[in-house]
Amino acid sequence: MADPEGPPRTPDGRYIIVRGRLWRAANPQLPEGERERLVASLMDARRAVGAAKRAGDSDAEKAARAKVHEAKLALGERGPVWWSDGAPDENRKMVRNSSYADWWARTCTSSEE
Repeated sequence: MADPEGPPRTPDGRYIIVRGRLWRAANPQLPEGERERLVASLMDARRAVGAAKRAGDSDAEKAARAKVHEAKLALGERGPVWWSDGAPDENRKMVRNSSYADWWARTCTSSEE
């Protein structure tokens, strides 16, 4: 069952952690209505990817994947980072190999790694 609070987040809120890997979080500066609209678009696009794959329609799958990418860019999960302090993007790094390693070692449980 999914955690109602969602996956763990780094202290600065830049990343969520899934199976020990950092994934860039959505830009918290997005207005709530805009974020909700973008998340709905993302989920629609992900469903379209699945439907296209099941149908064996590679053109539709490619178009749906482009919509996923577009939504993730707009959310700030891909593309240029949304923070402005010059910190590097550590997206997709294993948290134990990132600048968050010490924090993670102090706070994680074995089920989160």
